[in-house]
Amino acid sequence: MPNGQHGQQQTPAGGQWYPPEWPDRIRALMDGSLVPVEPRRAATVMLLRDPPAGPAVHMLRRKTSMAFAGGAYAYPGGGVDPRDEDHLVGWAGPGQDEWAARLATDPRTAQAIVCGAVRETFEEAGVLLAGESPDTVVGDTTGDDWEADRAALVARELSFAEFLDRRGLLLRSDLLGAWARWITPEFEPRRYDTWFFVAALPEGQRTRNASTEADRTVWIRPADAAAGYDKGELLMMPPTISTLRSLEPYGSAAGALAAAAAQDLTPVLAQATLENGELVLSWPGHDEFTKHVRPGGTP
Repeated sequence: MPNGQHGQQQTPAGGQWYPPEWPDRIRALMDGSLVPVEPRRAATVMLLRDPPAGPAVHMLRRKTSMAFAGGAYAYPGGGVDPRDEDHLVGWAGPGQDEWAARLATDPRTAQAIVCGAVRETFEEAGVLLAGESPDTVVGDTTGDDWEADRAALVARELSFAEFLDRRGLLLRSDLLGAWARWITPEFEPRRYDTWFFVAALPEGQRTRNASTEADRTVWIRPADAAAGYDKGELLMMPPTISTLRSLEPYGSAAGALAAAAAQDLTPVLAQATLENGELVLSWPGHDEFTKHVRPGGTP
């Protein structure tokens, strides 16, 4: 579930997570003793449905015991499998060239990113955006045979292309909309270049907590999740709360999906500067996350 940052500690204000090792790493980056690692490509999906109270998004809470953002709420997602760049994938909807233009990358990379979004949603939520034809979607995916395939995908014993071929399925790229792109700050030891997507829960399918990294899953209205963050009740990383807030204006899952084409995919990358002896950490275009770190190292 990469969302662009790492750590466990949250700030006193709100529910933004803030790892204690950041100040030292930022100083090392600024003095040249820290060389940024290359970010790994990743994809995550904001899965939506339409209960009577308004659109809700599916979220997972990372186990509190985990070193990476323990206790933080996130969406299903993970790293892109390089095998998905080369294999011929059963495909329906906008083609790889169109996705490459939207994601600002090449067609092979675009295919791998879209495959990663669909595969991770199946691996972590049990929801599969694929069908036997360009206008159908599979129904219930909770049977033992589906679970065996899901486990094989998680273990990387089975590539996503092989899984689709075995099932006679086409990936429904038209059911996804690219929404945002966040890159882990340069001072982090593990970095991700993460594309965020929106999708509607297919009819007949249901989510479940299929992730070994999560101890809870919820369907929650974006406004309610954001309110929980603002009160300090729900811990989230900057990309998560930012994308939640951006979903609030839409009155349906279909409305959000239709709006995806107009979303800005300019990568968001944190910047660290030194002002009067104080470290200032900011995310361009997202002023609410700006942090001033005193010389002692506390935000």
